[in-house]
Amino acid sequence: MARVIRIALWWIVLLAIAAAAFRYGRDYVRRHPQDVPWTPLRLGDPVGLFTLHKLASLSDKPARCQALLQVAGSADLPASPRGGGPDCGYANGLRLIPASGDARFAPAGVVTSCPVAAALLVFERQVVQPAALEHFGSRVAAIEHAGSYSCRRIYGREEGPFSEHASANALDIIGFRLADGRSISVRKDWRREGREADFLHEVRDGACRLFATALSPDYNAAHADHLHLDQAKRGEMGWSVCR
Repeated sequence: MARVIRIALWWIVLLAIAAAAFRYGRDYVRRHPQDVPWTPLRLGDPVGLFTLHKLASLSDKPARCQALLQVAGSADLPASPRGGGPDCGYANGLRLIPASGDARFAPAGVVTSCPVAAALLVFERQVVQPAALEHFGSRVAAIEHAGSYSCRRIYGREEGPFSEHASANALDIIGFRLADGRSISVRKDWRREGREADFLHEVRDGACRLFATALSPDYNAAHADHLHLDQAKRGEMGWSVCR
């Protein structure tokens, strides 16, 4: 009889532990959906363990991607499809338009793929603006870039794989203009000491959690003047290249 009671008590203890673990797991998922692979992506959630995976996985879900941007208050608009042969062009590009309170892209009118547009929205609001306020006490008014779409192979070579730029799945950022008029240049400020360099390194590191590829002047001479951000296929597996 005593043995039966002991076994029953053990079962009660195990069931209590299992119930507590279930409640903890359920509450954790509710509080941290960004750290769980099966929860829906919301662009306003903090950046988490699976944010990159979810952003990159939008590549074959254009309607879902655009709906997420709309819910997040984006003003981006669908761009006309662009052809360029079997390896170039885009069908679901978005023209980046700043919403109220967001930085503008300079030059204006740049078109990117929707996954890049979604990542850029999170990048600006959760990485760039907080870093600018921390280092300069001013918001970023403009994100300066060197373009997105370009029908070319990597590094402009005559052979080899096509660049993510060939499908507008990348953006090259060359600097930032603050609301108080100051400018930060990747080319001029990356290797200097001081808050400009600290800011640039911080935003590069933040981009590594949102883009499949984030390349800076630390990578090679070809990137000496810009941050290359793209949403390559590897991002769907949660893998990123960060240099």
